[in-house]
Amino acid sequence: MKAPVIAVFAGGTSSEREVSSGSGTACALGLSRSFTTRLLPVVADALPEGYDPALHVVFSTLHGTFGEDGGMQRLIEAAGGVYAGCGVDASRLTMDKSETKRTVAALGVPVADGLVFDAASKPSPLDVERTLGVRVVVKPNNEGSSVGLRIVGDREGLASALAGVTPGRWIVERRIDGTELSVGVLGGRAMGVVEIRPNSGVYDYASKYTKGTTEYLAPAPIGDAATAAVKAAAETAFSACGCRDYARIDFILSPDGVPFLLEINTLPGMKETSLLPMSARCAGLDFAALVREMVAPAVERFRSGLASRQT
Repeated sequence: MKAPVIAVFAGGTSSEREVSSGSGTACALGLSRSFTTRLLPVVADALPEGYDPALHVVFSTLHGTFGEDGGMQRLIEAAGGVYAGCGVDASRLTMDKSETKRTVAALGVPVADGLVFDAASKPSPLDVERTLGVRVVVKPNNEGSSVGLRIVGDREGLASALAGVTPGRWIVERRIDGTELSVGVLGGRAMGVVEIRPNSGVYDYASKYTKGTTEYLAPAPIGDAATAAVKAAAETAFSACGCRDYARIDFILSPDGVPFLLEINTLPGMKETSLLPMSARCAGLDFAALVREMVAPAVERFRSGLASRQT
């Protein structure tokens, strides 16, 4: 049976287009070591030119809206195509931070207390202070890459953060001091835990994408018990949200060893130096091996569908 061509979708229309383009280039190169591969730029909220669902398995590196939220996945399914990664429902769910927290908390994964609001009806600083205190985090409910993230430590900062919210849905949650961690999940199993140490103390957009501003420790030097707790929480969260194939899951580890979930990234950054590849290297997978394993279940789904159509 003829092997499919891997179509790497990259770019997109979200605020994370530049990050996606870098991920797509790296993944196309890595996948080309195992598969015939094409890099297809996405320039609109539509299937890209050159995509053929009868020929291609999609490996999407689109980040943010209409990439990570299930929009593109829905179009691929409507065209009868096959893609790697989480399905439409899990993608939509995990793009919504508040719904993700509610879902995983129901299965015992710790989450920070918080409030969700629309910018048009945002709470007053006093309301937030009464409920959560002034040491909080304010961020968009449906964005990635720490877009719009504000770390607040006093009343003036809280008032400024709330005054600066733009239209859309937002979340404000109690700030948890601790160690920031990330773990990749592949086929439902957690890989290595990575510790993130931003020089500024805040892992915001600049700290993520400016060279030399953040130190990464892989594996994280947090001890066996904490490592096991983080991995167990990651696997529970992955399953609870109906994820498949792969994801990256981020936590804050409190001083007493409790892993609080921050978010689930179903289409995380995928340069060779990104967090998911770092996690994979802890488990003995180099970049080419990682992307091969990430797309392998979709290749099998493609072959199974083709076989059923030919019988």
